Amino acid sequence: MVGVFCLYQFLYYLCPMKNSINIVNKKAKFEYSFLQTLIVGIKLVGSEVKSIRQGKVSISEGYCYFKEGELFIKGMNISDYGFGSFHETVKDRKLLAKRKELNKWENELINGVTIVPYRVFINDTGLIKMEIALAKGKKTYDKRDTIKSRDIERDMKRDLK
Repeated sequence: MVGVFCLYQFLYYLCPMKNSINIVNKKAKFEYSFLQTLIVGIKLVGSEVKSIRQGKVSISEGYCYFKEGELFIKGMNISDYGFGSFHETVKDRKLLAKRKELNKWENELINGVTIVPYRVFINDTGLIKMEIALAKGKKTYDKRDTIKSRDIERDMKRDLK
């Protein structure tokens, strides 16, 4: 029994898992203007959880859609966990939220908006959550304004130093 415990300690130090994961989809913030945000859970298997805790997840290519009244994310890439229990890296994963909020957001999709994943994080209780946003696509001139305001802000901060 002591040997097994030492093996777990060795593996823990070999591949430490972070408790503070905050993976942000910067592309979504640039491409869309957010109308509302919502924090939802994700239905995952064990090796996917371990991979996310190591930071091996990408949501930049993902998008959310409704299927039979349930919300799913497509295109979210969770890399394999290196120590066995292999899973599909890119597959549809179910998002967990209250039925009332899902119905409200499903009705909002009719107005030409979309649901994009914004960030994946671990909350205070250690559960993996995702922040999704009800978003409307920006026009080209809106993107230019965003770049311009960011440059002005950066120059002002540089001048203050």
